[in-house]
Amino acid sequence: MGEYADLPGVRTWYETEGTGDPLVLLHGGFCTDDTWGAQRADLAAAYRVFLPERRAHGHTVDVPGPLTYQDMADDTVAFLETVVEGPAHLVGWSDGGVVALIVARDRPDLVRGVVAIGANFRPGPECFAEPSMLDEMVPSGPDLAFFRALYEPVAPDGPDHWPVVAAKVLDMWRTQPTLTPEGLARIEGRTLVVSGDDDLMTLEHTTALYRAIPDAELAVVPGASHLVPLEKPALVNRLILDHLAQEAAETMMPIRRAKPGTAAP
Repeated sequence: MGEYADLPGVRTWYETEGTGDPLVLLHGGFCTDDTWGAQRADLAAAYRVFLPERRAHGHTVDVPGPLTYQDMADDTVAFLETVVEGPAHLVGWSDGGVVALIVARDRPDLVRGVVAIGANFRPGPECFAEPSMLDEMVPSGPDLAFFRALYEPVAPDGPDHWPVVAAKVLDMWRTQPTLTPEGLARIEGRTLVVSGDDDLMTLEHTTALYRAIPDAELAVVPGASHLVPLEKPALVNRLILDHLAQEAAETMMPIRRAKPGTAAP
């Protein structure tokens, strides 16, 4: 069962599970808390897990105007301040990963660490492996049927609002996010970038994201797609838990992470 938090930007539905240090799970675009079903038990065994549903997703109402990653990041900041009441680990998948990166850039004081799964920092036409898919997606089409089935039974705006929400998300994907390497370089928290080897985002884009964030770590999961948390849950959960438990990456022959003044082998 969940409850609502009255945040400044939007009244937000969230669920909680487990005990320990706070960890916030940020779902993907069109998704709900249900899509974290393969992660909840493992993560809640080690952390106090918070699962907010963002504006226009799941049980949380839509807000007039376009959807933006910045607004959703601002909502997440308010959630951290109001509900979590302090810094937390952020684990974001797809759109949730984008939101996590923006929060880490803007409010490092609220972020202990980040895991960004299948995330991008530029609009879909610049980073999707198949940009044409954006032109093929329509609210009533088969490509979005799975997400429509998640939305309609729980949406406070009612099932008839689905075409409005779908159009907003698709418009956002076409034009956002517009993060830059310079902005990503401001991220201070330890960051793990995770991708399937056949992800929606190109490997080149994922590598550019990894290289832009200071001291980031990169995991490319073999035989996996953009749905890697569902396809390889045990591996993804282990990657998340191992990353969050470490204070720093220590390797025997560092190159990118070599300390200044240290000669390369």
